[in-house]
Amino acid sequence: MATSELSCQVTEENHERREAFWAEWKDLTLSTRPEEGCSLHEENLQRHETYHQQGQCQALVQRSPWLVMRMGILGRGLQEYQLPYQRVLPLPIFTPTKLGAAKEEREDTPIQLRDLLALEAALGGQCVDRQDMAEITKQLPPVVPVSKPGALHRSLSRSMSQEAQRG
Repeated sequence: MATSELSCQVTEENHERREAFWAEWKDLTLSTRPEEGCSLHEENLQRHETYHQQGQCQALVQRSPWLVMRMGILGRGLQEYQLPYQRVLPLPIFTPTKLGAAKEEREDTPIQLRDLLALEAALGGQCVDRQDMAEITKQLPPVVPVSKPGALHRSLSRSMSQEAQRG
């Protein structure tokens, strides 16, 4: 399957108003695909011959920054689609309650959330497997602070040179 893509870049600058605009998008995609329902397959068992031919078509997809997409088969016309606005979520994550609503009108807390809140209240906000910091750090090897970054390297090189002199 062969594919060709054309991309577009637009750059505008207004130095007087100190404004700039830059956009880049894939404008045109042309791909060769096997055509559905257009294949030929023949077999001759006596001569041990087979013949297979698959029809191909060129699919065209054109996009624009105005959220319009055109797609179809080259030579057969394109279907145009208006895409939804990209920077908006399809569903609201949080829907606030009505501002004028009283507490009685609000919805009840879901059962799963109520159970979770009850469990947190029973534990008193503490972790069941909680350990003190001293218990965790006593299992670790001791940390030896180095006064200067090169001090350890110098002391090792001196001891190595002294050992080399001693033989």
